[in-house]
Amino acid sequence: MQWLKKLGLDGFMLALIGAVALSAVWPELGRSGGLLRIEVFTGYGVAVVFLLYGLTLSPQKLREGLFNWRLHATVQLSTFLLFPLLGLALVSALGGVLVPALALGFFFLAALPSTVSSSVAMTSIAKGNVPGAIFNASLSSLIGVFLTPLWVNAYLKASGVAFDLWPVILKVVMLVLLPIALGQLLRPLLLKWLTRHAALTRLLDRATILAIVLNSFSDSVAEGVWAEHGASTIALIAGLSVGLFALVYVLMQWACRRLGFDRGDTIACTFCGSKKSLAAGVPMAKVMFGANPALGLIIAPIMLYHFLQLVMVSYLARRLGEQGGAP
Repeated sequence: MQWLKKLGLDGFMLALIGAVALSAVWPELGRSGGLLRIEVFTGYGVAVVFLLYGLTLSPQKLREGLFNWRLHATVQLSTFLLFPLLGLALVSALGGVLVPALALGFFFLAALPSTVSSSVAMTSIAKGNVPGAIFNASLSSLIGVFLTPLWVNAYLKASGVAFDLWPVILKVVMLVLLPIALGQLLRPLLLKWLTRHAALTRLLDRATILAIVLNSFSDSVAEGVWAEHGASTIALIAGLSVGLFALVYVLMQWACRRLGFDRGDTIACTFCGSKKSLAAGVPMAKVMFGANPALGLIIAPIMLYHFLQLVMVSYLARRLGEQGGAP
């Protein structure tokens, strides 16, 4: 099974693939109003995911990386400015190739915050600045509560189909930021219990994401959204995801050299600044696009990007860790 791990295919990724396959062959099981009534669980599950994130977020680790402002500014500008602009350029250039739901999915991917756990883990493997990675990945998740809906609303407004922004932001705050804050308040009381039952909390977190994916894809299959989208669409999403990651990674390397970052900061900056969060993206998509029958198609780019970024960054992290020299 080691070769699967080298490809980024851990148990969770295999379960995600299984959820998509199950929705394709038996959409009635996971669709809204279907046999499992899974939408009831996913509605509350979004808040549970971010409550667990708030419980595990270490204020001490955040303080350790607080004052490296050049690193923080570079990562956040990459995540919330460079990425969305590149995403906008991509969907504009491929306007005749990407259907509207898929174009929205790519822009939504570009507007998402950075991922936390894998950014920190890969920075550690590569022997980079771990406190800086923890600070920036965590800060990105908090900023994304506001900037991701703002970017998506601006994109939709330009397309003539904007949603009512402030109710969406309020809903995101209630389902994302409020649970994180509650988790931080409860952390002193529950940290020991959480540490003892880390496997259980991790299982609950991932089960929620799997349920949302199953529900979203089942609804899309039931509505016939995927009827005209097969292997060629998946190949297109994969190719664009690899290209987008490679472009951002190269640009971040260039920026780090120009700014004179040392090896540790360069690794943290390139890893955090080039990654996007599936754990935040799927629940936020449920909040922002929950009524859209094409939700499965909208979240397809973040699912494939998540897998491919793990493959590419795992390789880079191992190579950098073994070299121990300049990235």
